[in-house]
Amino acid sequence: MNWFITPLGVGGAHRVTVPGCRKVLVIVPSLVAGARLLDLLPLLDSDFRVQTYFTLPEQDEATARFAREVGGLVIPWEMAAQHEFDLVLTASYRFIDRAPGPVLVLPHGAGALKSRPRVRAAGQAARAVHGLDRQLLMRDGRVPASVIALSHDQELDVLAESCPEALPAAVVAGDICLDRMRASLPFREQYRRALGVEAGDALVTISSTWTAESTFYQRPELYRELARHARVAAVLHPNIWAAHGEWQVRSWLADCDVIVVPPEEGWRAAMIASDVVVGDHGSTTQYAAAVGARVLLATCPDVRPGSLAHALSEAVPLYTGDLADAVTVPEFAHLISSRLDRSGAILRAAMYRLLGIPEPAHAAPISPVRHGR
Repeated sequence: MNWFITPLGVGGAHRVTVPGCRKVLVIVPSLVAGARLLDLLPLLDSDFRVQTYFTLPEQDEATARFAREVGGLVIPWEMAAQHEFDLVLTASYRFIDRAPGPVLVLPHGAGALKSRPRVRAAGQAARAVHGLDRQLLMRDGRVPASVIALSHDQELDVLAESCPEALPAAVVAGDICLDRMRASLPFREQYRRALGVEAGDALVTISSTWTAESTFYQRPELYRELARHARVAAVLHPNIWAAHGEWQVRSWLADCDVIVVPPEEGWRAAMIASDVVVGDHGSTTQYAAAVGARVLLATCPDVRPGSLAHALSEAVPLYTGDLADAVTVPEFAHLISSRLDRSGAILRAAMYRLLGIPEPAHAAPISPVRHGR
């Protein structure tokens, strides 16, 4: 990247066509965090007062390709740190203490609270955590985030107990990912056609989070078994792709007659298009239940009591060979979000408050999701 050709570089002011913009920095530490922020960025669309930059604190092929395909103006992390931005967007608490501007942090999954009771890498002896823990939110005795977006009022109660210093930054904003999925429900038939599902065919989506507790590792036979009875789509957590590589993922599934949904986009359309979703404790299965899909669990480890994964495991049976056992989970959307269909308006108001300029006159857009193929 040539630093000198960006608006921030030496002499950059003489190169720009739209000068005087407020500067927004999007921090992309991982593919999953970057993909979540793409739900947020359309709230800035059509505003000539705003220039958006992307930065990758840790270079890896998955995030670099993501940034290229998005078409964002990518600047080096070292360059970003030398400038002050009017708004910094992130979906991770990593690097938040070094963010060069007021930060809005968004959850990168369903809800701000974790499903797993402990940090995976720390082992079973580790202290229990829930995702809004004091040590995560605070750095050097302060809360670096200006806005902590929460999905549900119950998360506000957890925050008040675990880290009351963070309460002034907390905004219960609902879940913009879920809102977009709900807005996409009328397009179910279009998504099915885009996936190549013929009229009258059943579509089963196998949803997998990452790690060895996931569907992908625990029940690999499902990808072949279910394909004998229906069209099958495979939705894999972006961390699987990032850790093992696209070639390896496709190699593992080479003899399975499945539609492999790319990690960047398409999983939401697949959930909406599905007749049945067979998943695990990950967020994608929770979102499927929230939009009314019939759901079965392929596997479920020990999860944190009171978590969304726990609520799902209490309501959904394990898959034992009969797709007819799949169930819907009424009102699951209300467990994820306390502000259904209002997330865009709440988040845009928070973003423009940090930017220090009035919101655009038009309503905050909540667009249907793309099918990704």
